[in-house]
Amino acid sequence: MKERYADIIVDISHEKVDRPFQYKIPLTLMDVIAPGVRVHVPFGRSNQDKVGYVVDVSEKTDYPAEKLKEITSVDEKGISAEGRQIQIAYWLKRQYGSTMITALKTVLPVKQKLKRPEKKKIVRCVSAEELPAVIRICRQKHQVAKVRVLEALFTEEELPYELVRQKLNVAPATLQTLEKQGYLRIERESYYRNPVRQMSREEDRPCLHEIQTHIIDEVTADYQAGNPGTYLVHGVTGSGKTEVYLGIIERMIAMGKQAIVLIPEIALTYQTLLRFYKRFGNRVSVINSTLSMGEKYDQIERAKAGEIDVIIGPRSALFTPFANLGVIVMDEEHEGSYKSESSPKYHARETAIQIASLYGASVVLGSATPSLEAYYRASLGQYKLYEMKSRPKGSVLPRICTVDLREELKQGNRSVFSRKLRGLMEERLREKEQIILFLNRRGYAGFVSCRACGHVMKCPHCDVSLSEHRNGQLVCHYCGYEEPKKMKCPSCGSKYLMGFKAGTEQIEEAIHREFPEARVLRMDADTTRTKESYEKILSAFADEKADILVGTQMIVKGHDFPNVTLVGVLAADLSLNQNDYRAGERTFQLLTQAAGRAGRGDKPGEVVIQTYQPEHYSVVHAAKQDYEGFYEEEIAYRDFMQYPPVAHMLAVLIISQIQEQGQSLSERMTVLVNKEMKDRRGLHVIGPAEASIGKLNDLYRHVFYVRHEEYQVLVEAKDRLEAFCREQEMKNQMVQFDFDPMTTY
Repeated sequence: MKERYADIIVDISHEKVDRPFQYKIPLTLMDVIAPGVRVHVPFGRSNQDKVGYVVDVSEKTDYPAEKLKEITSVDEKGISAEGRQIQIAYWLKRQYGSTMITALKTVLPVKQKLKRPEKKKIVRCVSAEELPAVIRICRQKHQVAKVRVLEALFTEEELPYELVRQKLNVAPATLQTLEKQGYLRIERESYYRNPVRQMSREEDRPCLHEIQTHIIDEVTADYQAGNPGTYLVHGVTGSGKTEVYLGIIERMIAMGKQAIVLIPEIALTYQTLLRFYKRFGNRVSVINSTLSMGEKYDQIERAKAGEIDVIIGPRSALFTPFANLGVIVMDEEHEGSYKSESSPKYHARETAIQIASLYGASVVLGSATPSLEAYYRASLGQYKLYEMKSRPKGSVLPRICTVDLREELKQGNRSVFSRKLRGLMEERLREKEQIILFLNRRGYAGFVSCRACGHVMKCPHCDVSLSEHRNGQLVCHYCGYEEPKKMKCPSCGSKYLMGFKAGTEQIEEAIHREFPEARVLRMDADTTRTKESYEKILSAFADEKADILVGTQMIVKGHDFPNVTLVGVLAADLSLNQNDYRAGERTFQLLTQAAGRAGRGDKPGEVVIQTYQPEHYSVVHAAKQDYEGFYEEEIAYRDFMQYPPVAHMLAVLIISQIQEQGQSLSERMTVLVNKEMKDRRGLHVIGPAEASIGKLNDLYRHVFYVRHEEYQVLVEAKDRLEAFCREQEMKNQMVQFDFDPMTTY
């Protein structure tokens, strides 16, 4: 038999060993070693036992065969990676920058095999005629526990094991003895843990309107013709996008295909699951961070075994190893949570398209407020665009009112509630209708503004807001520009120049003060820490056990409460003035999505937007529910500044234990990019500068940005920087890459 060799990625997250190492396959493992298999290998001079993943097998070696070490064993407890998962991992490493082992761990939802739980039952092995004699013998011997079991089996041929153990108080040893004597048999049946509780299948299927049917027909027709594509469904809030998803998936399942449904927040899981369960029953499952490791493992195994057709979850659900994936649906595709915050910092949208290409699957993106990236690509013809501009059943979009908080201050109102909002809240509470109050963030936004005139302190070079640092300096986190904090507003001379501080707790307290009779629920990161907290809060509000729901972004995404007729946005400026070029887009999306929670039932809805900048185009267009108008203004700004999606941006974050070392490394890296890529016309390096949080957990952070029209040019820049890092002594230092970052560093 010919010698065979395996290329193995060793489980060490370090740039210097971020390559395959070749090992000899021993004869005993020749039949089991294949790409994806998890193995143990001796590594380094000391032959430390390390875990690794086989990424290739061949009969050739680049090294003298006698010098190669042998694979020690197959890791029986570890989860192997499948061929497509290895391909995806390579793509993630290349496109986003990370070590290969980190990318592999990303695509493997669970790392270890877990034993499936068992259901045990006790089965009678003697006839009902024989049993009384056996019971008499046991009584004579004073074997009372045996008697209890046998008497229970007289009327029932089978009994649940746990029932016998607990209700009859019988020890396992007694049951084992009866089994040895041949009176009963203990049967074991393993089963999958299922996080989805049984729900009602009663479904009131709405009649699809023409555009819904058209989208479903075209997506499935393209797929059947062998031309799966990427589709963007731009539908106003409440227009019936979910019915489109359900229709497409139903057609795919009829063709023997499976579907992945991505949602941006765990908070959306319950409502989404309910809709899908009514249509597909227990062929639907979920996967997210609230599940136990056993539950996660079992959902992956169910997917592999073909026991489920639809998996619902956040971005990590992308890597569910379906055998026959037909479609990936990405609901609320504009959400920032679809971008990973840890390395590799992949975006679910681009990764979904790449995964779909490996399977020959379709990708359906949906949103009332599409990301500029998605809409821009649709305008270039890269995605097929569908517009759904009205709500079904004749319901209308809510009436939106904008309140200028500068005028409220002039009138002496220092409450968090404007006079308009307070009046409407009183009215809705009288009518027993529900209210949602939305605050963009739990804490405070890092911008400084004038409460008298609304002027925001901005960087003169980057058109983003300046952030206040503890030393009293106002800093731009893009280019490093600094200026001292002023005592008076440079626009109107007012002394009310300060950072905005407000949180959901303060809002809840204010409601209790001003509306003591109101029943209030709060939903933010603090109140949703436990496994079922999302569901409990949302269910309580849906059941009208509360009058007012106060929350952050998680309450404005996809929820449907028919009795909500008033939505109050308490401070639009919190997102509007973040030190981020996406601030306008994020504000428009949040305001539009928040507004969309009102008037989704039979009653008309009303929305109050409180802001210090009512004239800002994001607020103006959100109040009009005018996405196209907003897009035209925002894309013009992005084009002028050469920000994504018109151009692309790579953020390079340098983290170090010693500040001077981090500063030096960031400077050398910027010099390298400018020198080695000077032939790339249009390449622009910004920085380096201290990151917005200059020190975190005793580690210093520096950042610079590289900008270019072509994404692959930035990938090339990343590759050169990675090669540079491999050549350096990188003790106490780390470099992270983020393409088209969602936030500033």
